[in-house]
Formats: sequence, C-alpha cells, structure tokens
Amino acid sequence: MEQPVIHVENLSKAYQIGQIGSGTISKDFERFWQTRILGKEDPYLKIGQTNDRSVKGTSNIVWSLKDINFEVNAGDALGIIGKNGAGKSTLLKLLSRVTSPTTGEIKVKGRIASLLEVGTGFHPELSGRENIYLNGAILGMRKKEITRKLDEIIDFSGVERYIDTPVKRYSSGMYVRLAFAVAAHLESEILIVDEVLAVGDAEFQKKCLGKMGDISKGEGRTVLFVSHNMAAVKSLCSKGIVLENGLIKRIDNVENAVSYYLNSDSESQNRKVFSSKYDTKEFILHEISLNPFGKSSDELLDEYTKIEINTNITLKDSSKNLHLTFVLNNDLGEPLFTFSHINNNLKLKQGFNKIKCLLPEGFLNIGTYYISIYIIENAKSTLFLEKDIISFNIQEGERTIGSWMGKEPGFIKPKFDWIIE
Repeated sequence: MEQPVIHVENLSKAYQIGQIGSGTISKDFERFWQTRILGKEDPYLKIGQTNDRSVKGTSNIVWSLKDINFEVNAGDALGIIGKNGAGKSTLLKLLSRVTSPTTGEIKVKGRIASLLEVGTGFHPELSGRENIYLNGAILGMRKKEITRKLDEIIDFSGVERYIDTPVKRYSSGMYVRLAFAVAAHLESEILIVDEVLAVGDAEFQKKCLGKMGDISKGEGRTVLFVSHNMAAVKSLCSKGIVLENGLIKRIDNVENAVSYYLNSDSESQNRKVFSSKYDTKEFILHEISLNPFGKSSDELLDEYTKIEINTNITLKDSSKNLHLTFVLNNDLGEPLFTFSHINNNLKLKQGFNKIKCLLPEGFLNIGTYYISIYIIENAKSTLFLEKDIISFNIQEGERTIGSWMGKEPGFIKPKFDWIIE
C-alpha cells in the first residue's frame, strides 16, 4: 500500500477579527488557564463561525479552515480550488509551516519548497545568487549541491543579467521568476505553489506549468497547486480538492472536481450585482451591476441580448489619475479580452461617477463568464484588483426552426460587416 507523504487530520484554523484579546484581563486569564494549564478546548472557539464574507457575522472568531482531512501520495499533483476567501492560501501556509493550526495535525514526509507570495523566503538586501544559496541552506542542502544546480536555476529564471543585484531592486515579475526557479530546482520532495504565478507573463506561466508537470510526472515529486485558472489546474493536476468557506466540499479526480466547482452553486455562477463597498483613501467602489439593456434587471441574458455593465465609483482625491480596466474570463479562468474606458479618452472626475459600458447584441456565446476589475493609477500601476467580482450566464436565445441548436464553437460571436458583390 502506498504511503502518503502528506497526511492532514481534523485540521482547523481560527482567526480573531479586530482587536486581539478577549476584551478583559479576567477573560484572557480564563482562556489561558483553560487551554494552556488544563489542556481543554478554547471556550471562545465554540462561538466561531465559518468564513463566509458575503454575510455579516455575530462572532469575532472565524474559522478560515474547519475539520480538513485528506492525504497526498508521492508523485501526486493536487489542485486546490475555490473562490476567494475559501481558505486555499491558509491551507498552503499551514502545510508550509508559515503559521500553525488551531486544532488538528499535519504529518509531512520530506522537504517542502513553497512559493506562496512574491518575496516569500527572500532577503531583500541579498543578491539573487546569494538568495539561491540561502534558500538551499534553509532546505538543508549543502553548498556543493546548490552550486551543482546554480546554472540551471539562473538559466530557467531568465534574470542572469541581474543575478548579482540585490533582489529589492527586482520587479515583481523578476522576483517570481527567480523564486519559482529556486523552488522548482532545489531538491525538495514536495513543491507548493500558490497563484503567485499570475504575476509572470504568459510565456513564463507556460514554462512553469511545464516544469511542474515534469516534477510530478517525470521526477515523482509531489505538487500542490492553487490557481483560479481551471485550464491550468486540469492540465497539471490529477486530483482536486474543492474548498468553500473553509470546508472541503469535494475530493475527486481533477475533471470531476473542476466540474463540481464550476456548477455546484448556480447562484454564484450568476452573480450579476456586486454591491459590497470597497472604501479606500483614494476611492469608494459602490456597485457593479450587469443588466440586459432596456429590459428588467431580473431577466435572463441570452446570446442576442445587448448587455449593460454599470459601475458606480466615487473618486476622493482629484490629484489621482485613476481608471478602470475589466478582464472577461471564461469558465476555465482563461482571459478572453480586456476593456477599459481609457480607450475612449473618458476620465474619472472627482466625486461620484456612474460608468456605463455596452456589449453589443449577440457578442457573447452561450456559457458562464467572470469579470475581474483592476483600478489603475497613472495608466501603469495597479492600485486595486478583485478577481471574479461578478459573474453571469449567457443562455441560448430563441432561434428559428431548423437553425443550429446549442452552443456554437468559441466564446464570442461578433457581428462583422459583410459585403457580397
């Protein structure tokens, strides 16, 4: 029988929202006495609630993860999928020992190399070369072993020209290139990768996915991969775990897990209105809504509908040059196209702005789509990003008898100008 390299049993992680502590010294002492001296369960965790960000809770204790159980065998490529806030990154941090669990245990056989977020494990004052040696030493490798892999790491990263420059001067793309090269090439038995690869360009993402495939299938090492890109998950992983509000909803082969994630909650797949405020010092994002143009907002969108995207935002600081950029993704997380009001030379004014964008009739094919929003400052730096902030379904419209029924190939079906002479 194959022995698991990762065994997770009754794993839970609770966080306290707001002020740390129980409110009074007597309650803090009671908590310390119950948990540390008597070894009993923390009484304050009994009132903890699941981490559902869409509803207002009554407790200041939330369970980022609750009663997680699974095993991973050597050579497995496991995809961990779920919406924002599902607990994916928390799980990877627990497995990487960045943070400790509230309850439960994790048993790991072998060394773990983690790529959780840009800059994790790097010392900003050291050069790229020195950080390679530092990371290898942390993994327990000898200098001679690291030197043997050095040229391969530098070549894969593509930052050879800056390898002796302090990494604090690297761009985020250079940072993640070197970090992935180090994590993938140093001799760890388990590679953990969060969706940090989204920082890299398309060519490098493809290169990384190929390398992770080689690690799992060719070298027999274990890969845990978190991504919103379902196409990448399906191409790399053989098994999948679906997380929702800190709970495991399904463990299955990757095809079934992805299908369950995409279709399990029809309401979340048709979330046509976002109205939870994002209030920052630069702006307030009030609402994004998506409606059929000229019709009731509760009517279904079909393939022949003109679609109206409304965004309400207040710009607080007149000195800030901000604009909105939207990315439309398909149900696999693949970006289809990007659109922005800046292309029409329209600028946000100080105060309240209502921005309207119209997608032409018959433009989108049948299917499920997701919109991500970027708020860009000075046309170059991302001030705010929220992926999959709104989602919607395009239904089949009324077609004439005898015409093609069902979904046609492709994701968009624009109406071009045709001339027959």
